[in-house]
Amino acid sequence: MTDPVKLDIMSDPICPWCYIGKAHLDRALEAHPDHPFQIEWHPFQLNPDMPREGMDRRTYLEAKFGGKEGAVKAYAPVVQHAEAAGLKIDFEGMKRTPNTLDAHRLIHWAGIEGRQTAAVSALFKAYFVDARDIGDIEVLADIADGIEMDASVVTRLLQSDADLEDIRTRDAHSREMGISSVPTFIVGQRHAVPGAQPPELWAKVIKEITAQTSA
Repeated sequence: MTDPVKLDIMSDPICPWCYIGKAHLDRALEAHPDHPFQIEWHPFQLNPDMPREGMDRRTYLEAKFGGKEGAVKAYAPVVQHAEAAGLKIDFEGMKRTPNTLDAHRLIHWAGIEGRQTAAVSALFKAYFVDARDIGDIEVLADIADGIEMDASVVTRLLQSDADLEDIRTRDAHSREMGISSVPTFIVGQRHAVPGAQPPELWAKVIKEITAQTSA
C-alpha cells in the first residue's frame, strides 16, 4: 500500500465540466482500487456575483452567451462529452441557475463527517440529472439527509451565516493562486491538472505515483 497522495479538487456543483471530470476520475479510481489518492473538494464559484436567490436560467444563459444561439453553441461540446462519459444532463428541465455558496457550505460540512465525495456526487445528480434547485435550503437539507447527515442540523446551519466567510475566503484564495476555471485538480500539492481529463490520464498518473513511491 503506497502512502496517500493529496488530490485537491477545485470545483463547482453547477459546472458541467466538473461533473464530467469527476465521472472520468471515478472510472479511473474504480479500475485502480489501490490508488494512492486522498481526495479533498474545494469551493470555486463559477458565478460569485450571482444573487443569493439565483436567477432564471434562460435569462442567465442568454446574458452570458449573448443570446440563445450562443448558449446552444457553448453547450454543444458539453452535451457531446457528457454522452461519451455515459452521463445524463437534463438541460431542458433546469429552470434556475443557483448561487452555489450554500451548496459549497454543505460540501464543507460533509467533509467534516467524512462524506464529502458523497455530497459532491449527490449535488451533481440533483442539479444535472434531477434538475433541482441546489440553491434552495430545503433541497440541500434533503440531499444531506440522502447521504446520512442530519437534515435538521444542516437546515439550521444554512439559515445562519456559519462558514459563509470561510467559503468566500477559500474561493478567493484559489483565484489568487491563479486558478481561473474548474475543474482544477492539484496532485500532491504540486502539479495542477486543469480540465475534465480522460480516465486514461488518471490511470497514467496513478501508475507513475505508484512506481515512484515503490521505488
